[in-house]
Amino acid sequence: MKEIQIIPSKSDAHRALICAALSDRDCRVICEETSKDIEATKRCLAAIREALMQRRTRDGETPAAAHLYCGESGSTFRFLIPVVAALGITGVFHPEGRLPQRPLTPLYEELTAHGVRMSPQGDVPFLVEGQLTPGEFHIPGNVSSQFISGLAFALPLLEGDSRIVVEGNLESAGYVDMTRNVIRRFGVSIHSAGNDLIVKGGQKYRGPARYRVEGDWSNAAFWLVMGLLGEEPVRVTGLNADSAQGDRAAVRILKKFGGRITEDLETEGSVTAWPSRDTLHGITVDAGPIPDMVPALALVGAVSEGTTEIMNAARLRIKESDRLATTCELLSGLGADVTELPDGLRIRGRRGLTGGSCDGCNDHRIVMTAAAASLAASGKVGISGWQAVRKSYPTFFRVMKENDLDGNILLL
Repeated sequence: MKEIQIIPSKSDAHRALICAALSDRDCRVICEETSKDIEATKRCLAAIREALMQRRTRDGETPAAAHLYCGESGSTFRFLIPVVAALGITGVFHPEGRLPQRPLTPLYEELTAHGVRMSPQGDVPFLVEGQLTPGEFHIPGNVSSQFISGLAFALPLLEGDSRIVVEGNLESAGYVDMTRNVIRRFGVSIHSAGNDLIVKGGQKYRGPARYRVEGDWSNAAFWLVMGLLGEEPVRVTGLNADSAQGDRAAVRILKKFGGRITEDLETEGSVTAWPSRDTLHGITVDAGPIPDMVPALALVGAVSEGTTEIMNAARLRIKESDRLATTCELLSGLGADVTELPDGLRIRGRRGLTGGSCDGCNDHRIVMTAAAASLAASGKVGISGWQAVRKSYPTFFRVMKENDLDGNILLL
C-alpha cells in the first residue's frame, strides 16, 4: 500500500494568513509546505503591514503605496482588494498570467459604489485606493465565491454594519463556509440571514497563539484517483474529518463512480482508495460545488463503463486555463472519448487510455490529472509544462517518485 501524507490546504492557509495579519495579537500559522500561491499571499500581507507601519509613523503624510505581487493567485488578488480598501491604504496589485482577465466585475462594481477607486479592469498594475464604506453589497452566487470571502474578511474592520446579499444560488458554498469558520477562530462573527451574510462593524481580529493549517482535500483527490486506477491501494493521511473544504465531496463522488474507498478519519485522519478499474461506471456530476475537481473526475469517467456527464461547470473556462477545453484536449489526446459541452463534458468511458504527449497549459490541475492518467495508460504519458504544479503542490512529482507511482510518466 502506498501512503501519502497530504500537504497543507492552500485554501485554509490563505484564510489563516490573512486573519493572522489582521489580528491584534501574534498568531503563528503553521504550514509545513507552501506553494507559489501561498507565498504570494504571504508576500502581499508583508507589503500591507509595511504600508500600515508607514502610515503610523509619518504623522499625517500620505504613505507610499503597497505593491502587491500576487502572481497568478486568484485568492490572493480577490481576497486582498477589499481588505486593502477597508484598511484605507493604497494598493498596487501586480497580477500575472490569466489572472487580470479573470472576472472581477461584481466585486469591482460594489466596491466602486462604496467609496473605492480602482484602475480599469484588466489593467496591470491594478490600483486600489480610497476608503471602503459599509453598507449593502450585492454579489451573484454563480461567478466566484472569492468575492464573498474577500468582503467577509474586510467588512468587520469598518465602523458600520454591512450586509452581503447573495443573488441566486451560491455555488462553491463550502469555500464561504470555510472563510466563516476561519474568521470565527479569530474572534469575528458573521451571521446568516437566508442566503445573505450579516456583518457587524467594529470587530477585532484576535487570533489564537497557533493555527495549524489542515490537510488539503483538493490535492488528496488526485492521490485517491491514482489508488482507484492503479494496481496498489493508496492511503492519504493528514485529513480533517470536520473540514469545511468543499472538495471533501470528491470522496462521495468517487464512491458513486463505484470506487472502493474506505475512511478512517476520526481516528487516523486517513482515506484509502483501492484498485477499482473493474467496478467503475459512469455517473452524472453537478460540478457547481466542486469545480476544481472536474479534471480528476473526468479522468475517472474516461476509464469507467458507460457515459459520464459533468454539468454546471461553465466557471472552469475562467481558471488558469479554459479548464473544460484543456481537460477535453488532455483526455482526448490520451485516447479517451470526450465531448466538450457549453457548461461541461460528456465522456464515453473506455477501460483504458493509450498514452501520448500532453501540454500542461500552465494549469496545475491539468498537469496533476495527466500524471494520474498515466496509471490507466498502456503507453507512456509525456507532460510538458509540468512545472505548473508549483502553484499549489511543488513536491507533487517528488512524492509520486518516492511512492513508485511515476513509472509511466515522462516529464518533458
